[in-house]
Amino acid sequence: MSIRKIEPEDLARVRSICLDAFMKSVAPTLTDEGVETFKNIASVENFTKRLDADNEMLAYEEKGEVVGFMEFKEGRHIAMLFVSPNAQKKGVGGSLVSAVLPKARGDILTVSASLTSVSAYLNYGFTCTGDVGVSAGLEYQPMEMVLN
Repeated sequence: MSIRKIEPEDLARVRSICLDAFMKSVAPTLTDEGVETFKNIASVENFTKRLDADNEMLAYEEKGEVVGFMEFKEGRHIAMLFVSPNAQKKGVGGSLVSAVLPKARGDILTVSASLTSVSAYLNYGFTCTGDVGVSAGLEYQPMEMVLN
């Protein structure tokens, strides 16, 4: 197991992981608009643009294969966290969250969690901080982790 920065050549695999996990667990709870919004956000083109921005993108590799992905925005916000369906519930997500904690630029780490991922974020140490919201068809629960 290793966690490393994403390289441009990883982006097709990262997109595949994100779409596989999203379509399995999140898409059935959303409208068509939300599914299309996510597909656009998770395009290789948009990943490439964000890779050049103030975003840290990490891969969780197991036996040479990327099985998990995290996008950490501006040192304070988890923009994406996806684990390949066959690697879920094995500590991959928690390991990625732990990997960004030392990189945080402040006392609070935030995430707009999909409703199906709230329990995972609660396990990582996040708490719910407001009402469920909807943006471009994507439903989310605002959450935060207060850092010591």
